[in-house]
Amino acid sequence: MRIAVPNKGRLHEPTIDLLERAGLHLENGADRQLYADTVDPDVSVLFARAADIPEYVADGAADMGITGYDQVREAQVTDVAELLDLEFGRCRLVLAAPEDGSITSVDDLAGGTVATEFPNVTREFFAERGLEPNVVEVTGATELTPHVEISDAIVDITSTGTTLKMNRLGIIEEVLSSSVRLFAREDVREEPKIREVRTALASVKQAEGKRYLMMNVPEDRLDDVRDVIPGLGGPTVMDIANGGGEKVAVHAVVDERAVFETITDVKQAGASDILVTEIERLVE
Repeated sequence: MRIAVPNKGRLHEPTIDLLERAGLHLENGADRQLYADTVDPDVSVLFARAADIPEYVADGAADMGITGYDQVREAQVTDVAELLDLEFGRCRLVLAAPEDGSITSVDDLAGGTVATEFPNVTREFFAERGLEPNVVEVTGATELTPHVEISDAIVDITSTGTTLKMNRLGIIEEVLSSSVRLFAREDVREEPKIREVRTALASVKQAEGKRYLMMNVPEDRLDDVRDVIPGLGGPTVMDIANGGGEKVAVHAVVDERAVFETITDVKQAGASDILVTEIERLVE
C-alpha cells in the first residue's frame, strides 16, 4: 500500500513528523528520493508535488494521499474519499483586490479579470454566484498581478494575511477554508491496511493536547477525587498490589490546559504520588 505525501514545502516536514509519530518510520527516505519504505513492509511512501497527489491517488499510482483540501478541490478528481482531517496546514483561499481600487464586492468582478493558481476552484466560486469573469492562471507571485494590470483581483492562499497587506490588497470574501487531509481511492478505502493507517494517524491527532495522570487515592476519598477529574469518560480505578485495600490507583486522560488545576484539585481531595506523562497515541 502506497501513501503519496508532499515532497517539499510547508506541508512536507509536518507530514513526515506525523507518519513517524504514528509508527510509520521511514527507513530510506533520503532527500530527492521518489520512494521510501517504512517499518511496515506493506506500506511505502511516494514523494510528490502537493498539487499532484490527488491525481496520483485517483490514477492508482498511490492508494492514499496526504495533501491540502484546496489541492483536492482544484484537481477535481473523482472516486477519492476523505478519511481524516489532519488539522494542520490551515489556510484560506480568498478573493482579494487592491485596497484603493474600485473592486469592493464579488459582483464588481462581472466582466473583470481574476488571477489565481486555482482556476477550477475560482470558476466554481463565481459560477455559484452567477458570474463568469475571465480567470487567468498564474504559477506564482499572484499578489503582484493587480499592480501590473494583469488582473482586477486575485484568488490566493493566505494564512495570516500579511502578504496581502504588504501588497496593499484587501480581502473581499473567503473562497475556501483548507487544511491537510488524508484521503484514499473509493475502491480501497475499506481495505484493512488503509483502515490501519487511518487509525494510526487518528490516534496521534487524538493524543495531541492530552496528558495521562496517575495517582494513588485513599479508598474513602475516591468519590471526592472522581468529582474533580475532567477525564475522558471518567477515570480508571485499579487495586494496588500489596496496598492493603486502603488505597487505589486512579488513572485519567485530561486536557493539557486542565492539568495545573486538576493536580491542585485532586491533591486537595486526598490524592498522592501524582504522576503526569505525555501521550503519544490515543486509540478510541
